[in-house]
Amino acid sequence: MSKVVSVHSYRGGTGKSNTTANLATMIARQGYRVGIVDTDIQSPGIHVLFGFGEDDIEGSLNDYLWGRRSISDVAHDVTSVLEGKGGDRSKVYLVPSSVKAGEIARVLREGYDVGLLNEGFRELIETLKLDYLFIDTHPGLNEETLLSITISDVLVLILRPDQQDYQGTAVTVDVARKLEVPKLLIVVNKAPQVLDFNQLKQRIEETYDAPVAGILPHSDDMMVLASTGIFTMKYPNNPLTNVVEAIAHQVMA
Repeated sequence: MSKVVSVHSYRGGTGKSNTTANLATMIARQGYRVGIVDTDIQSPGIHVLFGFGEDDIEGSLNDYLWGRRSISDVAHDVTSVLEGKGGDRSKVYLVPSSVKAGEIARVLREGYDVGLLNEGFRELIETLKLDYLFIDTHPGLNEETLLSITISDVLVLILRPDQQDYQGTAVTVDVARKLEVPKLLIVVNKAPQVLDFNQLKQRIEETYDAPVAGILPHSDDMMVLASTGIFTMKYPNNPLTNVVEAIAHQVMA
């Protein structure tokens, strides 16, 4: 059975897309077929991590939503990011959202049929024989994110150790529980090294009554990479990569 994994944050700037890309590729390296869909249609960005510029995206989620192409036609094979380190079955597919101003403006102006997303997710899983489908969501709560949460087998909530993130995450956790998400994991990102991570983990778990899958420290190496690649592939021996691997195993469990 395939798993749908939504990666979400209440606020922007939490490193959600980076976390999605790194978790998805880490799992693909274990010999799985993994798909990633960028549903942050208003402010897409995960494509950059896979080496796509504006002119490189020949097909996008927008084309599917407007009825121009099937969703499997706009799934780009990006398995090369694994740099030959995966298994025989390892595959990574990316469905990016368009970064063209006109396409984004149309979404903001007209909206789209959110029900099509669910149909598209199922088609991707069946057509590409996916073991995992990762959904990189739009920050906050709207119709699209509620759909993603509803159909998820695993919901990964990203937050920074920041009071605004704490309050917003509490709202999302409450919604996820009402929607009866089977597995909820919390990931703390961009944590300053001066913090006591054990105390931070305990406090957050007590606050939300949910497991903290991992605490990702602030990383100068991540900042220097500047979204020009997949961090865990470029820095396999970095302590941050070890944390991502531990989180990936909890997603797969």
